[in-house]
Amino acid sequence: MKAPSAADLSIFLCIAEHLNFSKAAIALGVSPSALSHALRALETRLDVRLFNRTTRSVALTEAGNRLYARLKPAFRDIADALEDLNSLRDKPSGTLRISAGRAAAQLILLPLASRFLAAYPDITLEIVSDDALVDIVAAGFDAGVRFGERLEADMISLAIGPYLRSVVVAAPALFTRYRQPQRPQDLRGLPCIRHRFPSGAFYRWEFERGGIALEIDVEGPLVLGDVGLMVDPALRGVGLAYVFEDMVREELADGRLVQVLGDWCPYYPGLHLYYPSRRQVPAALKAFVEFAREARDKSSATSPPGSPVQSPG
Repeated sequence: MKAPSAADLSIFLCIAEHLNFSKAAIALGVSPSALSHALRALETRLDVRLFNRTTRSVALTEAGNRLYARLKPAFRDIADALEDLNSLRDKPSGTLRISAGRAAAQLILLPLASRFLAAYPDITLEIVSDDALVDIVAAGFDAGVRFGERLEADMISLAIGPYLRSVVVAAPALFTRYRQPQRPQDLRGLPCIRHRFPSGAFYRWEFERGGIALEIDVEGPLVLGDVGLMVDPALRGVGLAYVFEDMVREELADGRLVQVLGDWCPYYPGLHLYYPSRRQVPAALKAFVEFAREARDKSSATSPPGSPVQSPG
């Protein structure tokens, strides 16, 4: 029997980690049919079935599980050995994959990425924006950017963005037809632009004042899956929108939008870069972490407006 190549085994590992041919094919940059053909050739060469496959699922067989358990640490050692060489370069290289919510990518990650890539031209940065909560390890990402309260306990995290504030805004003309809310409960019965998460759940608008926290399940004629898309319909008078303040600064300044319930909208800790704890952090990720830390410290990003500067965390 001819021994399988390292490339053959890498294909097996990628399928085993994703348990999905389409996702594994995207990760490897090949078509699902080519991936399936390569796997069949490997199983034929080994004379053993590695996966049980149906039209709905992919699962490792007992033989596949045993091979995966032996190969994964071996390939990790190989990756670490290559990273040892990368760390000796004047400038780290390679591909860095980061998962982020759409708002996180727009407000924080893309501006930071442009400066980072100018400083590290040998690194390719791939940002995948998705508002679903992603298991970055299972999905093959090096790191993610999310709000701190959504992070798992076994992740290393670094605050990289400023304190944020969400605000309720509407076109002035809307309040010629509807009463202006004075408290969060007054939103009931008003047309609001709703946000649905990828899970299917609606976002409940969150408010806080004087230690009192409220969540309001609003109603309205328009439902969107991206907060960034809410500004335009708000300008057109479709309804009230609950968006990040940074998204509407210009519109509030020139009067095209007005803010309501401002005293119920406090600042809260912003976005975090997070990544799994491992024996050796890839050089490209290490460079990005340090770059993000320096950018944060220069801007005092971890302190809310009007408060004393906190020590970096």
